[in-house]
Amino acid sequence: MSLTIIKPGLCDTIQDAGRHGQAHLGINAGGAMDTYAAGVANLLAGNQRCEAVLEVHFPGPQILFEQNALISITGGDFTPYLNDEPLPLWRPIVVRRNTILHFDKLQQGARCYIAIHGGFNVEPWLGSYSTNLKAGAGGYEGRKLAKGDELCFRENTVYFAGLLKEGKDFQVLNWRVDMRRIYENPHEICFTCGHEFSELCPNSQQDLLQNNFIIHPFSDRMGYRLKGVPLKRKHDYELISSGVGFGTMQLLPDGQLIVLMADHQTTGGYPRIGHIVSAHLPKLAQLRPSDTIQFKRVDIQTAEDLLYSQQQEMVILQRACHDHLNELVC
Repeated sequence: MSLTIIKPGLCDTIQDAGRHGQAHLGINAGGAMDTYAAGVANLLAGNQRCEAVLEVHFPGPQILFEQNALISITGGDFTPYLNDEPLPLWRPIVVRRNTILHFDKLQQGARCYIAIHGGFNVEPWLGSYSTNLKAGAGGYEGRKLAKGDELCFRENTVYFAGLLKEGKDFQVLNWRVDMRRIYENPHEICFTCGHEFSELCPNSQQDLLQNNFIIHPFSDRMGYRLKGVPLKRKHDYELISSGVGFGTMQLLPDGQLIVLMADHQTTGGYPRIGHIVSAHLPKLAQLRPSDTIQFKRVDIQTAEDLLYSQQQEMVILQRACHDHLNELVC
């Protein structure tokens, strides 16, 4: 049971919820950039939220399914097709063997996620399936996928092939996820103040909140460099390096900001101006170079409420997907 990469995309890697608990060794968590889309993809495919998924960027790959499979595609809209038929996003889909998934054009977002029922049969590294490209470890041989790579699925006991209609290459199951609230106001990104926020000059504190910032082309899974009005500190002195995380906003010596993303380093010596709230990391992960960001300052309680609400929705979704699938296969 497997799929084969006929033509690789720009950067296709195995990711999961991340390699947590290794920062004291200098190993970052990594994992999916958009953890919400990756988690939902798994739930729709009948997996646990933290199962390994494919994270793909545009141009996307061409993938041959060598076995019938239950899949889902979430996140950015790259206009997925199975053979000559368009596929919907945020839905569970049973695909027939010997069909080819490809992506036609970029419509929205920066990365999408493909989950397979049962998950991919890859070996974990330090407790995670995520690919760490710099270390060359985790995922599929520690690298992005290449032509001819064969990814095996784990064995599962559920027979979804019976849901396929005669003469059809795929069958879309009759439930979907409404993710609009998660990604609404995509350019408004909330943050809480960092340890060095008060070191910004008052005018720069206002500039941070009142001006738009543009994502620089030199942005990747490690960090988003931003271009905007230069921010100034009250006093210029060097800091001792300290811990940073996914979403930490650092002020560079030239007054520009960088937001650390999934593959961030574990420590840094630049001032930590703020931290993107966890509930807004998914929509930040779907922004691309040249997109704009409008920062909005919130307090810790608001950040926690946003995350709690998002996590509650995931729990409800998990139960609903589990019940729907059980009804179909019982």
